[in-house]
Amino acid sequence: MTCADEPVRTVLRPAGAELRPVVERLAQLYRHDMSEFIGYLPEPDGAYEFSKLPVFFDEPGRSALLIQYGSVPAGFVLTRPMAEGATSISAFFVVRALRRRGVGRQAALQLLRSRPGSWAIAFQPANAGAARFWRGVATDAVGSDWREESRPVPASVDADAPDDRWILLNTGSL
Repeated sequence: MTCADEPVRTVLRPAGAELRPVVERLAQLYRHDMSEFIGYLPEPDGAYEFSKLPVFFDEPGRSALLIQYGSVPAGFVLTRPMAEGATSISAFFVVRALRRRGVGRQAALQLLRSRPGSWAIAFQPANAGAARFWRGVATDAVGSDWREESRPVPASVDADAPDDRWILLNTGSL
């Protein structure tokens, strides 16, 4: 299937048991994309390990959402609660054929507007595309009322990783 230029509706769908395999397959593409910035390598069977993915389906407070472009799976979003009360976007992925077409921006803004409150969005400093994307989404969502900061990656995740960049914003007034 190819993407056409006519407008198609982008929708976020909770990924329950029936959509879990779709998100799991898309997560392989996400891990491959992130390998450029984080150094992920495939396992001997050719698949990328993503041991934390199941918790987004199984643990209360965490969620997996499928991004759908018309009837086509276009990507996914993983969210989790943070200790300070914000919701973190732990992973956000859009397939390459739909990037820079507004699909990701529509999905991100739908998500931020669907759950008013504090948000924390991390990205790797080396990922210039993600930095531009999230800064633009934050501005679209709340104007200039957001901030950006560096935070260390927990040693339990990757002791050698450079600090993540975080965008912090509050959509409570939307």
